[in-house]
Formats: sequence, structure tokens, C-alpha cells
Amino acid sequence: MVHRPLAHPPGRTIRVIYSARVSGPDSSVTIIGASGALGFGLAVRLAAAGVAVTVGSRDHGRANEAAARALAAVPHATVGGMENAEAAAANEIVVLSVPFRSHHETLTQIANTMHAGQLLVDATVPLAAAVGGKPTRMLGVWQGSAAQQAQEIVPDGVAVVAALHTVSAAALEDRARALDEDVLLAGDRRADKARVAALLNRIDGLRCVDAGRLEMARITESLTALLIAVNVRHKAHAGIRLTGLPDTLW
Repeated sequence: MVHRPLAHPPGRTIRVIYSARVSGPDSSVTIIGASGALGFGLAVRLAAAGVAVTVGSRDHGRANEAAARALAAVPHATVGGMENAEAAAANEIVVLSVPFRSHHETLTQIANTMHAGQLLVDATVPLAAAVGGKPTRMLGVWQGSAAQQAQEIVPDGVAVVAALHTVSAAALEDRARALDEDVLLAGDRRADKARVAALLNRIDGLRCVDAGRLEMARITESLTALLIAVNVRHKAHAGIRLTGLPDTLW
């Protein structure tokens, strides 16, 4: 039985109780930036797969609004809205999906509430559009990539896995669209990447592939600019699919 409040007072967290809980250690996730296209699409897809989703935003109202939109798309889901710092402490896996111009500020904010043992899945891409440039160009990041910058900011014991750079936000949000693409994961510990893969593989049509250590994020992040150029030319929402891999990846 689903219990949904009839009204959501401003500044209050939306709480939805759904009796069918998913078993397993990572049956819930926080998505920081779910008011944006990629984060919202991911929230909808994971919620539809039975994952409890906490939406994080700088503003309680925007978090609640995004959560309400997700519930409208997936009525029997478990979705809640919280301010970023509170949301970052709510689950063991935290997905960061924000524009690069907000990357450092958001990380500094949520780092105060994150703790050792958590995983940060960074989907941020340092596109030149963040400073008024073209979305098909990349910005140089001193650490090598946005994900490596994130690893420097989060507390000790919080591992960063770079992911989702080649997945179309529009394709994720459109649940009528069948997905058939790979998600490249970059991180320094295979066990961390396996946890992220177990979560993302709940979404039909996504296959997670280990792309190596976190330093490889400088390459996987740049693939976003490449795909933007391809998709503009062909008016499509193309992804990436690797061939020749074994049937069992994890």
C-alpha cells in the first residue's frame, strides 16, 4: 500500500512509504542534481527499478519539486527530496550530476556530511559550456578530470567512481525508449565499481564496463563532448556499445 501526503508544505521533505522494499545493501541512492536532465532521468529509471531515491538540491523547494515530478512519472516509487548536505548523508551511494561550474561548490558543501565508506558516483563533465564556450569542447582540469577533483575534496575513506558520461539524459528520461548501451566506470578499486555496476545494472538496457582506474575519467568525461557533436549532426541521442567483451563482466 502506498501512502502519499496530500500536500507538501514549503521547505519540507517529501516522504513516500512503499511497502515493497528492495533487498540488498544498495537498494537506495542519493542523486545530487536530480533537478537537472541527467540526474532526473536517472532518478526516474532507478525509481522504476525499485530503488529508493533521495533527490538532493541546494534548495528544499527544488528538491521537493523534482521528487514530485519523479513520483508523477513513477507513481508507486519511493522518492524523497532533501537539501544537498542532508541528502548526501542519507545513503551509501551518492550520485553527483551537476554542471561543472557548480562542481567544486557542491562538493565542498556535501563533503561536510559525507563519511568514510560511502561511494560518490561523479557524472560531471568539464564542458566549455560552463564558461560560455561550446559544449563540444572540454575545459582543462588541474587534477586531470572532474572525478579526480572530486576525490581531492571528499573526506578520507569516500571513494569516487566516474560514470554515466556517455548516457543521454533525454534517453534516460524517456521511459518509452529502450536503452542499449554501455556505462564506462572508472575508479581505483574494482569492488567500488562493482557496487556501482550492481546499482546501475538494475536499469534495463544499461551494461556497466570497468574502464580502469580513476585517472581514466579524463578520457571517459571527454567522450561526452564527442557524443554531443555526433548527436547534433545526426539529430540523435546516441550512446556507446563496446564489442568483443566476455558475457560475464563482474
